Amino acid sequence: MSELFSLTAPDLAALLCSRVCHDIISPVGALNNGLELLDEGGADEDAMNLIRASARTASARLQFARIAFGAAGSAGMQIDTGDAENVATAYFRNEKPVLEWSGPRALLPKNKVKLLLNLLLIGSGAIPRGGKLHMTLSDVETSPKFTLVATGPMVRVPPKFLEMHSGSRPEEPIDAHSVQPYYTLLLAREAGMTISIHASADEITLLAA
Repeated sequence: MSELFSLTAPDLAALLCSRVCHDIISPVGALNNGLELLDEGGADEDAMNLIRASARTASARLQFARIAFGAAGSAGMQIDTGDAENVATAYFRNEKPVLEWSGPRALLPKNKVKLLLNLLLIGSGAIPRGGKLHMTLSDVETSPKFTLVATGPMVRVPPKFLEMHSGSRPEEPIDAHSVQPYYTLLLAREAGMTISIHASADEITLLAA
């Protein structure tokens, strides 16, 4: 898989920035629309409701991205999985899938926690029409394992993730849309964990161990 992980550090940083901008541009644009409604007058309640909802969504996505994609502290830092659960819960409160989280709280190396959050995004991509994501943390004090089960209509492993996971070099260059699956596998390698995929017609299970 060495050929897969060939992005330069500047290219990876640029693509991740593009991904974050893509995630927040919609709620920020809605914020602007709400302010325009206020300026026009006559729609104060509707405008304020739009502004509040958009601000919550933008904040949740930024808080999630800060841990999932950001440095989140110095090298070697550990992150509380409780903090990861909080940002994930806030994030998915505004998304289609319903998130369920179980497992003990622990301090883990930051790349493992970043992997945990990025697995949730892969799971979300597996059920684009909505459904349920159930994340289970186990053996956190010894050999952490993350088990994500995604259920919903027309469930399928995101094609880009499946292609990269198989070890194949993507036919098309990695862009802002495919950088997140790439980054997930890169995190797994850096964290010394392996991601396995178990798929059926009804659900997909991603196990990182």
